[in-house]
Amino acid sequence: MNFHMTRLFLSFFLVVTLAARTSFAQTPDPVWVQVEAQPSLSRAQERVRELSAALPDVNGFALGGGWYGIALGPYLPDDAREVLRVYRREGQIPRDSYIAYSSSFRQQFWPVGANLLSLPSPATPLVAEEPAQTAVVEAPEVATAEPETVAEAAPEPQIAEPDETPSQARASERALTREEREQLQVALKWAGFYDAAIDGAFGRGTRRSMAAWQEENAHKPTGILTTLQRAELIGKYNAILDGLGMKLMRDDTAGIEMMLPTAIVKLSKYSPPFVHFDSTGDIDARVILISQSGDKNTLYGLYDIMQTLEIVPENGPRERKENSFTLVGEGPTAISHTEASLEDGEIKGFTLIWPAGDEERRRRVLSEMRASFSRTIGAMDPAAGTEDQSIDLISGLEIRRPKLSRSGFFLDGTGHIVTTSEAVAGCSRITLDDEYEAEVLADASGIAILRSTVPLSPARVATMRSAAPRLQSEIAVSGFSYEGILGAPTLTFGRLSDVKGLAGETELKRLALNALPGDAGGPVFDDTGTVLGMLLPAPKDGKKLPDQVSFAIDAATILKVAKEAGLVATASDRESIIAPEDLTHEASAVTVLVSCWE
Repeated sequence: MNFHMTRLFLSFFLVVTLAARTSFAQTPDPVWVQVEAQPSLSRAQERVRELSAALPDVNGFALGGGWYGIALGPYLPDDAREVLRVYRREGQIPRDSYIAYSSSFRQQFWPVGANLLSLPSPATPLVAEEPAQTAVVEAPEVATAEPETVAEAAPEPQIAEPDETPSQARASERALTREEREQLQVALKWAGFYDAAIDGAFGRGTRRSMAAWQEENAHKPTGILTTLQRAELIGKYNAILDGLGMKLMRDDTAGIEMMLPTAIVKLSKYSPPFVHFDSTGDIDARVILISQSGDKNTLYGLYDIMQTLEIVPENGPRERKENSFTLVGEGPTAISHTEASLEDGEIKGFTLIWPAGDEERRRRVLSEMRASFSRTIGAMDPAAGTEDQSIDLISGLEIRRPKLSRSGFFLDGTGHIVTTSEAVAGCSRITLDDEYEAEVLADASGIAILRSTVPLSPARVATMRSAAPRLQSEIAVSGFSYEGILGAPTLTFGRLSDVKGLAGETELKRLALNALPGDAGGPVFDDTGTVLGMLLPAPKDGKKLPDQVSFAIDAATILKVAKEAGLVATASDRESIIAPEDLTHEASAVTVLVSCWE
């Protein structure tokens, strides 16, 4: 080795050695929070598994003398003291837990295969508290050959110089409140770097997530956020709320104070027990405050009523507890979140309705509203009345209505229902009498046969006519003419005009009566109370029938469809004429409201 090369090697060795000594000398030794000791390995293994399910950074070590210790860590000293303080205060570890050092422990038995005692430091990565001063020995110039042309490498990302040294960052970090520390963990979780508990204790998991965030955002990955880095993280976390005008609002009429997106919703009206905040801009969002006096029965009644409203789509989780409830409605265009609780004789809560597809912003707004919700003095009186006087409205909120409702009737004792195919076309959900869910068993010749998803035992079933009806005899159709608004079926009387259709169809019967759309699917009775057919809806081919002209599919076709579906209906030919009041009673028991929901 020549003299110049020797000097160059010695210069490089001196620089590396001084830097390494300075870094390791200034890196604090890892410490632990010892929480308990057990006199047997089996008991220690049992306890360490229990604690691992509730806390992060749980480790098990042999202590010697037949004892085994359980400790959290490893941590930097400041972090260990904060973890000890927070977990003791919250009762997650015993009050006599204390700071321990690696020299107190022997072989590690948990986690299996781990050996954390050999780690030089707990942070990942951890830099020296202050940059080391290194001696620099100037090396002589060395002649080199002209380099060959190579492909240009991608530029390395520029790492921003920190605004504080690690010791300064730790000092500013110590001044944070617990809420501010928790907010940093929330922001790290939102950014996708943290997945542990929000506890304000900066353990190994928090430090790793801080280092990962720093690296991702072109900062030196120290695992300790500086003042400007914390501001950057929180700023990005809150940027999604820009333009929404989140402000703390107090409504003394409702007795509620909470954060609201004031830039996109505005108070529109009071309709006890609701206060309506409607959309004012491009974001189709709404907020409804809930406030009224009452007891558990009132709360449970509100829970049931809310589920009938248009603002609460049917899909989504919902939960009712002893003194509170939560409703989430997930529809194709909007998602609503409702929660209310009973305290001191007052029911208070809110609903947030937000456009579907904007989930991240919806969650943030909801989180702000939930965290800020508080009760003030007073509650609204629902008996005070409202300007809205519509059967389709409850305190200014529209009741959820089906796409259409038609009529049907019980075919047999097991609760199968006959209705028109129109009633079940394109439905995402079918209900019977607004109470029971139903599914289509058969659909042919304009006839649909339904079965309830829960067993039904009807008090009466239709008696189907097996013989041909008498021409020009009196008939009556039982149906929900106004699609359920009246709550019960009505009878519409008329005559049997012809025993075939206009084109000679033998399965059709022409009727002389004024029927409404809701009557379609209803049973057509003759004057003996026997069902001679099912009322068909008005034709969809653009042809308009004259007034008092309707058609029914005959009983024989209904019986055929039922037989093909494996069902047996009651067929009979009565002779004696039934009294109108008896027919009304029998028809009401047989007829069913069939509703089709989108």
